[in-house]
Amino acid sequence: MKMRSPIPHKKARIEIIPLIDIMFFLLASFMMVSLSQTHMKGIRVNLPSANYVPPANPIKDYIAIRVTEGGLIYFDNEPVLGDDVLNRLYQLHQQNKDIKVSLSAELLATHGDVITLLDKIRLSGITKIGYQIKAASITGAPGTVPPPAPAPPPGG
Repeated sequence: MKMRSPIPHKKARIEIIPLIDIMFFLLASFMMVSLSQTHMKGIRVNLPSANYVPPANPIKDYIAIRVTEGGLIYFDNEPVLGDDVLNRLYQLHQQNKDIKVSLSAELLATHGDVITLLDKIRLSGITKIGYQIKAASITGAPGTVPPPAPAPPPGG
């Protein structure tokens, strides 16, 4: 004969809700601890003081060169004659061997003018050259604004 126990028999269950609560608590705790242990590292900056006097002839480390539609060349928005470009580049390279050049061309500048200028830059000994992919502003010097686009043909 089989005897039953007076204590009711229950099956074991795993409650998932308390486990989820514990996992979220642990996740939040680890995130807070890791954020508090982060050391902020920055770049040391020497801010100018009120009595700072800039040098009379500062050494340039960057120059923006722009070629316009008519083959006009501008160094930092100052027009430079075609004959003086190479001499000016040599002077800049002599002042600072690590000078950087940013070369840009307007929409209607010819490819040959840009390549000629690039050859002069390389000939002067400057090796750090960047190219601006976007077109330079076409509202620069007088005479460099391109004509309006032609009207579309009638009908069609």
